[in-house]
Amino acid sequence: MAEPLSDSKISELLSDLPGWEHEDDKLSKEFGFDNFRDAIAFINRIAFEAEEQVHHPEIFNVYNTVNISLSTHDAGGKVTEKDVKLAKKIETLYNN
Repeated sequence: MAEPLSDSKISELLSDLPGWEHEDDKLSKEFGFDNFRDAIAFINRIAFEAEEQVHHPEIFNVYNTVNISLSTHDAGGKVTEKDVKLAKKIETLYNN
């Protein structure tokens, strides 16, 4: 079972994740794209990585905007290292 991170540890780790927020026991961020096709392509790239990590985010899409939320179910819906690891990978996918 994954261990929840303390609020201070989450704040420390978020310094490496610009734009990500910690709220309601989740890490979350909104991503913008030029169009719907680019937004869905991003979601598909996340899906492959999430499956590799066996850690699945909440994803919400409207047209060219994608909202991602991360928490760890087996840690009681709290933020763990698994969430930080996936957030970092999502950043890499977005910036490439």
